Amino acid sequence: MTANPYETDLDKTAANYQPLSPLTFLDRAAKVFPDHCAIIHGSQRIDYAEFYKRSRRLASALAAYGIGKGDTVSVMLSNTPPMLEAHYGVPMTGGILNSLNTRLDAAALAFILDHAEAKVLITDREFAPAVKEALSLCEASPLVIDYDDPQFPQTGEHLGDIEYEDFIAGGDENYAWSLPDDEWQSISLNYTSGTTGNPKGVVYHHRGAYLMGQTNTVSVELGRHPVYLWTLPMFHCNGWCYPWTLSMVAGTHVCLRWVRADAIYKALADHKVSHLCGAPIVMSTILNAPADERCELSHRVRFVTAAAPPPEAVLAGMADAGFDVVHVYGLTESYGPAVVNEWRAEWDELPPDERASFKARQGVTTPSLEDIAICDPETMQPVPRDGETIGEVMLRGNIVMKGYLKNPSATKEAFGGGWFHTGDLGVWHADGYIQLKDRSKDIIISGGENISSIEVEDTLYKHPAVQAVAVVAKPDDKWGETPCAFVELKPGTEATAEELIEFARANLARFKCPRHVVFAELPKTSTGKIQKFKLRTIASGT
Repeated sequence: MTANPYETDLDKTAANYQPLSPLTFLDRAAKVFPDHCAIIHGSQRIDYAEFYKRSRRLASALAAYGIGKGDTVSVMLSNTPPMLEAHYGVPMTGGILNSLNTRLDAAALAFILDHAEAKVLITDREFAPAVKEALSLCEASPLVIDYDDPQFPQTGEHLGDIEYEDFIAGGDENYAWSLPDDEWQSISLNYTSGTTGNPKGVVYHHRGAYLMGQTNTVSVELGRHPVYLWTLPMFHCNGWCYPWTLSMVAGTHVCLRWVRADAIYKALADHKVSHLCGAPIVMSTILNAPADERCELSHRVRFVTAAAPPPEAVLAGMADAGFDVVHVYGLTESYGPAVVNEWRAEWDELPPDERASFKARQGVTTPSLEDIAICDPETMQPVPRDGETIGEVMLRGNIVMKGYLKNPSATKEAFGGGWFHTGDLGVWHADGYIQLKDRSKDIIISGGENISSIEVEDTLYKHPAVQAVAVVAKPDDKWGETPCAFVELKPGTEATAEELIEFARANLARFKCPRHVVFAELPKTSTGKIQKFKLRTIASGT
C-alpha cells in the first residue's frame, strides 16, 4: 500500500502546532492593546499591560513558593481584580485554579480544600469567618494569603501571614511562563453543589477553556472592546469562562463586588456596559429597583441568562428597560453555557403566546459543542422530535469536562454510551431545539445556585418532630426557585414552620434553607415512594 503523503510527510512542529490555551488571549491583548482599560474596580483602573504584569507577578510568586504542574490553588474571592488575575497567574505555573463558592458553609469549604489538596488559599477578608472555621475543620494546611480590597475595605480578620499585594510584589512581572505541554492539561477545578452527599470536583482543560472563549464571543455577539459587568459570580463555572473570553476581544471587565440595583445601574450608565450575565434573580433586581436607584440607559444592553426561561412579562420588562435577553443552558460540567436559544427573526412576527413558547426553549448547540441529543437514558436511543416525548439531555464535545476529580465511577457513569448525561429531562422539537421539562434528582436552582433537595431533606429529618419530609422547588419571582418543604410530624409532637426553617439555617448554608414549610400527609405510591410530582403542583399554587 502506498504511504499517504498527507499523513507521513507532514509533522507537527513548534512552527505549525501549539497547544490551545486561553492564556494566549491575555498575552495578545497586552501586546496589541496595552493601554486599553482591562479592569475597572471602584476608582481603580488597570490597563492590559498592567493586567498582564500583575498576572505574571502572581505566577512568579506562586512558582517561587513551589506551585507547579498539577498543584491546586484555591481562591475565596468576590468579583475583584485578584480573581481575574488568578485565572491567568495560577495556570501560568501549570497549577489548577479552584474557585470556591463564597456562599458555601464551613463544612463544605473544608471538604473541598481537603479533596482538592489545596496548596495555597487566597481569601478575601469578607469571608474570614467561614474560611477560619473551614481551616480548623480541614486537614489541608495551605499557605493563606489575605486580600484586603483597597476599594471596599472589609472588617474580617487576617487569617494568613501575608497580604495579596505584598505577595505579588515579590513576583517578577517578566515571569517566563509557558503554554501547557498538552492542551488536555487541567486548568481549573469547580465543585458542583452536589446532588447527594459531598460535591463533585469538575475538571476543565486548557483546550475547552480556549474554545469556550471563542464560543462566548460568537454566541452573545461580544464584538471588539465590549464592556462587561460582573453580575455573574466568577466562582460559578469560572464565570462561564468570561475571565478568559474578555481578553480575546480586549474587553473591559467592570468588577461588581455586590449585586445591588443601584450599583448595577450606575455601572451601566457610567461605563456604557454592553454585556452582563446572570441568573433570573439579577433581572428581578434590575426590574424591581426603586425609582431613585434606576436611570435611563442611552444604549441597549445584552443580558445573558441561564436557568429557568424568563417569563414573557419579565422579557417585556427587560426590553422596556433597555435590555436584550439571550437565553442559554449549561452546567458546571460543560464550562457554563453549551446551548443557546438561537433566535430566528421570523419568530418576532408570531403572536405573543406563540413567541413565548419559542422563548421557553433552551435551544441548540453553541459553536464549540459538537452535538446534543434527547435520549432514553436506558437504551440511549434518541426520542422522537415531537416536542412531547421526554428523555434525558445528552451533550458531546470539547466543552465537556475532563471528568470528576478522584471519582472514576461517577465519571464513567456520566459518560456512559459516549455522551455526557446531564441528568436534566427535556423534549426535542422538530427543528432540533431542545426544551427542559424537569430535572432528575430534584435539583432546585435558586438564584443561579444548585440546591440538592436530598441534602435539605436529610437535615430536616434530624429534627426530633419530623417523621417524613420532601423538598421540591417552589417558583419564586426573585430567586427563580426556592426550596419548599412538605413535612409530616411524628404523632404527639409539635413544630412550627418558623422553627423548622431556623433549624435548617443552623445546619445548612442559608441559601439552601426552605423558605416555605407545608404540614401535610405526603402522597406516596403503594411501595411507599413519595410522589414529588404531586407536591410540585401544590408548591406552584401555594
